[in-house]
Amino acid sequence: MAVADSASAGGYDLHHHGDREVAPGLVDLAVNVRLPRPPAWLRAELVSALDDLAAYPSSVDATEAVAARHGRPPAEVLVTAGAAEAFTLLASAFRPRRAVVVHPQFTEPEAALRAAGHEVSRVILAEPDGFVLDPALVPADADLVFVGNPTNPTSVLHPAAVLRSLARPGRLLVVDEAFLDAIPGEVESLAPGFPGVVVLRSLTKTWGLAGLRAGYVLASADVVERLRAVQVPWSVSTLAGVATVACCRPSALEEAEKLAIAAESDREYLVSGLTAAGVPVLGDPRGPFVLVRVPDGASLRARLREAGYAVRRGDTFPGLGPDHLRLAVRDRATTDAFLTAVREIS
Repeated sequence: MAVADSASAGGYDLHHHGDREVAPGLVDLAVNVRLPRPPAWLRAELVSALDDLAAYPSSVDATEAVAARHGRPPAEVLVTAGAAEAFTLLASAFRPRRAVVVHPQFTEPEAALRAAGHEVSRVILAEPDGFVLDPALVPADADLVFVGNPTNPTSVLHPAAVLRSLARPGRLLVVDEAFLDAIPGEVESLAPGFPGVVVLRSLTKTWGLAGLRAGYVLASADVVERLRAVQVPWSVSTLAGVATVACCRPSALEEAEKLAIAAESDREYLVSGLTAAGVPVLGDPRGPFVLVRVPDGASLRARLREAGYAVRRGDTFPGLGPDHLRLAVRDRATTDAFLTAVREIS
């Protein structure tokens, strides 16, 4: 583990994401969106809302739906244009003395902080330790802390008790739970609410809605009010609001649980196949993606691309290097074909 203070990104491209790896004709293992398109019932609801697009959007119904889904007052919910918008809102609404981002993780929190003029301290979790979070690694004077759970790209799921121990008076702990609904039972979630904790959620991963931008924040009412004060008016579109309401219904939550169970099974199948192929999977993956490290990873990524597969490079994540690759979990037929390609070019 290392703590690094820096006024620059240290050579990492914090704005590089998996979608840059994808191109026509490639099998996409680079983007962590589980479905290739929203399910038919959700598409039907979105189509039915098209006649409402002449009116300015309102987030009232979506806010109430999220509040009911998590058993929290509407005042503790802020619907956002994707979870990523929340990072920008947090960076704009707060002026931390010391902002800390726990890496390796999704890079947009740090990018948003830097864009808002904040210096950022990095806590780099160690690969030999399985990227496990020790609360003692976070500096005591940190008053704004970002951590993912499960963490992208390591797929590590931190225990809720460990995360709660990071919360303290004078500190805002931001937990990015964008992939938490891909964990059966949503175990280790802090969505029920704890003092000093902000939880971010996304509808993108489970429901195939990356292009719609739908997410939300769960936090104390005073934090939500500060974020709302800097949110662009009407930032959440009518269709995003409709999707949020639909995906919070009990029937949708039941479907999401089934998808999470299927993803868990498919991940275990992928891990078993990679291990058999001599590709070590790092940490204890719990999300719908895995992190691997292979010799000459950049070359392997290029050869996989020639074989028709896009995978996510790891060297844009602080704490990782060019030998790290992130692989999205797909169905077993796709995994079998991918593993065949790995064996042929390794």
